[in-house]
Amino acid sequence: MYPFSNKLLNSTDMISGMNELSVSGVPYLFIINAQATGGYIFREEEINDEFIRFEISKSLSCSEYSENQTIKLDKLPVDMNVYAEKFYRVMDEIHRGNSFLVNLTQPTKLLTQLNLNDFYEESKAQYKLWLKDQFVVFSPETFVKIVAGNISTFPMKGTIDASIPDAENIILQDKKEMAEHATIVDLLRNDLSMVAEDVKIARYRYVDKITTNAGRLLQVSSEISGKLPDDYLTKIGEIIFKMLPAGSVTGAPKPKTIEIINQVEAYERGFYTGVFGYFDGKNLDSAVMIRFVEQTSEGLIFKSGGGITYKSDMEKEYEELIQKVYVPVY
Repeated sequence: MYPFSNKLLNSTDMISGMNELSVSGVPYLFIINAQATGGYIFREEEINDEFIRFEISKSLSCSEYSENQTIKLDKLPVDMNVYAEKFYRVMDEIHRGNSFLVNLTQPTKLLTQLNLNDFYEESKAQYKLWLKDQFVVFSPETFVKIVAGNISTFPMKGTIDASIPDAENIILQDKKEMAEHATIVDLLRNDLSMVAEDVKIARYRYVDKITTNAGRLLQVSSEISGKLPDDYLTKIGEIIFKMLPAGSVTGAPKPKTIEIINQVEAYERGFYTGVFGYFDGKNLDSAVMIRFVEQTSEGLIFKSGGGITYKSDMEKEYEELIQKVYVPVY
């Protein structure tokens, strides 16, 4: 067994390790848990594809898509009544003014013949990560990219079934989705401003198409960018950890919203909604770990969720949680 447990580092050691490797120009993979309390660092030469596999910023072509997909997932989500109780607790916190946006997530049990490696092989995503006997991620969401001292982040908020007539216009004009997206963009602009200067919104609410085993989805994103200080390579670890946990999968204001999430969700996110990334010796690219399947003693669990605002409808949010249990395929 590959000794993952022996390599689990606390946040302090993660930060110092990332700083040391970055300033020395040494390529490495990093994986950070949802609470930003720790994770893994693997130098390039330590990565054994029998135990760890990953892809970063893979280019995808929708022209490769086939309607004749064989991937089938039977989903056993939390009961709607269980979800409703959590949803209304979140809504109460929002009405009390304790949060503007809460990303509420829950686990869904999968009944499938696929194993974690199968999910990695079959899925197509911009970011993929597989850890043997632990979890697999096929994420469409960038956390941050750092290229030649410029840092960018790409929050994703807003999903709709692409088969719905006029779907793009519906998602872009939906007031709940507009408010949720604006809140996250503002939060991540503030997060970026803690580590960079000249922060600006480069693109606002553009639409990407995602092809899944159950059909096509439209996903709304924005791009925010800024300029890092000249000595940024000496403090890559601080830069990354200062922005964690990721705002798009927590909410705003972040500290109080994290408290609400911990009280209401009543399960361990673990590495789900954490981040992973790769430093190639000069530049860094990273992803938010969503679209996440975990191996547990009770079988495979798919973790998913969505943002709750004062405009949210319980049944629609429950449907979105289930809709996000998918495998992206082309």
